[in-house]
Amino acid sequence: MFLEFFESKGHLALKSFSLIPQNDKSLLLINSGMAPMKPYFTGAEIPPRKRVTTCQKCIRTGDIENVGKTARHGTFFEMLGNFSFGDYFKKEAIRWSWEFLTEVVGLDPDRLYPSIYLDDEEAFEIWNKEIGIAPERIFRFGKEDNFWEHGAGPCGPCSEIYYDRGEKYGCKKPGCTVGCDCDRYIEIWNNVFTQFENDGEGHYTELEQKNIDTGMGLERLATVVQEVDSIFDVDTNCALRNRVCELAGVEYLKDEKTDVSIRLITDHVKSSTFMISDGIMPTNEGRGYVLRRLIRRAARHGRLLGIDGKFMAKLSATVIEGSKDGYPELEEKKDFIFNVLNNEENQFNKTIDQGLRILADLEEKMEKAGTKVLTGEEAFKLYDTYGFPLDLTKEILEEKGRQVDEEGFQKAMEIQRKQAREAREVSNYMGADATVYDEIDPSVTTEFVGYEHLAFESEITVLTTEKEIVSSLMEGQRGTVFVKKTPFYATMGGQEGDTGLISTANGVFQVEETIKLRGGKYGHVGHMVSGMLSVQDVVRLEVNVQGRRDTEKNHSATHLLQKALKVVLGAHVEQKGSLVTPDRLRFDFAHFQAMTPEEMEKVEKLVNQEIQEALPVRTDIMDIEEAKKTGAMALFGEKYDEEVRVVSMGEFSKELCGGTHVSNTSQILLFKLVSESGIAAGVRRIEALTGNGVMEYYKNLESLLNQAAKAAKTSTGELSDKIFHMQNEIKALHSENESLKSKMAQDSLGDVMNQVTEVKGVKLLAVKLENVDVSGLRDLGDQLKEKLEEGVVVLITVNSGKVNLLAMATDGAMKQGAHAGNLIKAAAAIVGGGGGGRPNMAQAGGKSPEKVEEALQKIPEILESQLR
Repeated sequence: MFLEFFESKGHLALKSFSLIPQNDKSLLLINSGMAPMKPYFTGAEIPPRKRVTTCQKCIRTGDIENVGKTARHGTFFEMLGNFSFGDYFKKEAIRWSWEFLTEVVGLDPDRLYPSIYLDDEEAFEIWNKEIGIAPERIFRFGKEDNFWEHGAGPCGPCSEIYYDRGEKYGCKKPGCTVGCDCDRYIEIWNNVFTQFENDGEGHYTELEQKNIDTGMGLERLATVVQEVDSIFDVDTNCALRNRVCELAGVEYLKDEKTDVSIRLITDHVKSSTFMISDGIMPTNEGRGYVLRRLIRRAARHGRLLGIDGKFMAKLSATVIEGSKDGYPELEEKKDFIFNVLNNEENQFNKTIDQGLRILADLEEKMEKAGTKVLTGEEAFKLYDTYGFPLDLTKEILEEKGRQVDEEGFQKAMEIQRKQAREAREVSNYMGADATVYDEIDPSVTTEFVGYEHLAFESEITVLTTEKEIVSSLMEGQRGTVFVKKTPFYATMGGQEGDTGLISTANGVFQVEETIKLRGGKYGHVGHMVSGMLSVQDVVRLEVNVQGRRDTEKNHSATHLLQKALKVVLGAHVEQKGSLVTPDRLRFDFAHFQAMTPEEMEKVEKLVNQEIQEALPVRTDIMDIEEAKKTGAMALFGEKYDEEVRVVSMGEFSKELCGGTHVSNTSQILLFKLVSESGIAAGVRRIEALTGNGVMEYYKNLESLLNQAAKAAKTSTGELSDKIFHMQNEIKALHSENESLKSKMAQDSLGDVMNQVTEVKGVKLLAVKLENVDVSGLRDLGDQLKEKLEEGVVVLITVNSGKVNLLAMATDGAMKQGAHAGNLIKAAAAIVGGGGGGRPNMAQAGGKSPEKVEEALQKIPEILESQLR
């Protein structure tokens, strides 16, 4: 209804953007309808139309600790928005918001109350005179509530619309009205009038281009229209909430503690499903950490509800069923979403069991120390290192009459946050470091002609150095050249940009890399080799042909590789990134275990088979929906134009791709899978070579093989046998060497049993040795402990100027208080070293040989202090 209404008012309805922000480092996740529109508001990019409307999926985690505890906090929501970029302003925005709510949705006008910024008389006049709202029903609020700004940059007053849900939702306090914190009056619409520029110091100037940014939470409006209590009672969320109850065998609104878990799981599963569908994977940092935290919180609350086994994929199926019409990518990525959730739940089950064991050890330590308070540092380590939530730690300890130093925990948390803040990149309003490119007129754009041409003539539109826009570039200067049309491919979609030359009769510019900037600009980055280039010069652009051809081989092989992985490993394989250069290809993909040698062999064989099939490579241009119907693979999180290029390799592979390719797979020549490794949880990486790169690879291998054969004094054909014989020989010599060392150590020791003393009834043998290594020291220690039967053995040796110490204690000695680790630690300190270990055996090192005798003298005293 909302999108159709604004389409009738001349707005272009855009599909929801991905939850992953594009070119915006200031956000981890899209958290509002206007967030993806920033480039249009700032003028960095020209919008597809001056009036736009969207229904945008959003994630906000600022109040994550309250999710579940209240009926109004959630992390996932859908934001309805209408936007004007220098077109209509307050009058139309206010009128249409009122028209939609009262005439289209049919809300009672007497239950709607507008608010305005304190000094916004223009908005007051529109509400009062044009809409006909009585002055006493228009509420004025200050900057905190009704003025939108984000540091320096565009800003402006707001006008919100509140809905009166009735007395039963009120706090029943005298004077309860719009602006009260209770649930009676809820804000359902927010008009932001972007009309000022804030210089960051509190000075405001009128913007020449005034914008409108409005937002309305879909779930909030549904709460009102469906006349339910909260966002968890709205039809789509209610279906998911009921499924949680069904799996757990519990009823909603019967027990507050249970309700918290039900609401939390409902919200977090929905958020996780949408995040994974947009290509976000659980990791330990950034948006991946947000996802991991949501999944793990939901998994833990599932345990609290008594749900047996993995359950999140089952709940995710309910999310997908309820939302797939608006977000078809959910259905398309269904199997992949389930795999990620199952894998993460498995990981968490291991984590939580490990955390319980560590907490049990900490409790034992607390009992010995006679304290009932777990330190904040230890609680934070459990949370940060092992993913063990603080509230679970508290819960377990409280059951046993213990508690956590929460203040200490928060201090440790703040130290980590401070370190994260200091590591965060300084960014401007758009979240990227300001560069000279931001000063280029947004209307400047570049047409790519490199699919058909590798050399082309075009006119220079802009020149820059690294710091400023200039009219000319001179010999020796570094800079960037922009032209109207270019055959140079810019780095994107994993394919590295072209290199080459830009020249006229008066100058030559070496292109070292080609980059794509906002607004469709292609920047040719490099340096002037000779002469001069000026704006409006007509130049010849020549791509490095060999580099482009080698890159194309690697890119086309990547398409074959992706399909081969799906064939061999399964349909869940999902591209997570790629890099295609003239020298090699790298392909990251979702898979939850290392590939076996057999799987790698099958993939390599399949790719080479399709290369030798000499498949024709065809590119078709079609609209995005038609492309998806043909079965072309798309990357979710990628921003596609309405018209896309579909690259087909025979019947084997079909993908949406804007890159450049060979015209026939036979041109790839050969494919060699060089390595496969893990780079993140559930993400693997393949490195591979094609064409001449494979030839060079085997040439290098052959050279190494010949060198090895020469060193082993044999032929390459007999190298394996020779190495086997050499290994056996080395093993025999090593064994003989160890025997000799042991004999020498015993010889140097002599008969030392007459040096045994007693300390508080415990036998002690403390001896100094010369030139015995660590391995020999351990062997002697075992032999002497056996001879001693019960007691403590301490051996100290000096070898190559370094001191090594070893202590061993028998069971009987330990029962009387002997502790080898503490004993050796104290002795090592005397010889200028450190170390420690277990109560029964410990080792240490030192760097003061001259103090060995002093250490030996002190050992009886140290042992005595331990014994009971």
